[in-house]
Amino acid sequence: MFENDESILLSRCQTGDKEAFRILIGQHRCLLFGTAYLMTHDRDLAEDAIQEALIQIWKKLPSLHFQASLKSWMVRIVVNEVKQQFRKKRLNTVPLEQAFDLTDTSIESEMSMMRNEDHRCLREALELLSSEHREAVVLRYYADLTVPEISAVLNQPEGTIKSRLSRALNRLEEILRHNANWEGGK
Repeated sequence: MFENDESILLSRCQTGDKEAFRILIGQHRCLLFGTAYLMTHDRDLAEDAIQEALIQIWKKLPSLHFQASLKSWMVRIVVNEVKQQFRKKRLNTVPLEQAFDLTDTSIESEMSMMRNEDHRCLREALELLSSEHREAVVLRYYADLTVPEISAVLNQPEGTIKSRLSRALNRLEEILRHNANWEGGK
């Protein structure tokens, strides 16, 4: 969607237009849900977080004066809501591999199976990262946020985010290289 179209929808939302809000959220729902899901590892909890986040977004839109992108502002609200759920109760985690079950499995081609195997290896490697490193990687490469946007979302200095990303990517490379060597020895 063009920035002008998004700003028109945003303006309509700020005046209470529910249809414009439905359209605007529809354009970002996969990103918001995916971010919540990758953080919680649970579909029901991710849905709960999204529902609460959407209420917060709706309530805050009328008084919103943007200094950052709409996407990063909404992701921040989702991340905060997920963290709020973690504070409310200790969440059980499940393997991160379930987070990527969102892919289309109706096409059973060799290319699809290879892609699934690559995703499986990456999911397993991501699961071995610390939560801070995993969070940085998810926001950067799944939510496609920039370092300044991640910094704003997590309320951390940009240098901290860059460091987390660098360490996370180095660790992922180590894990994947080790797994490739180990599997090659079978």
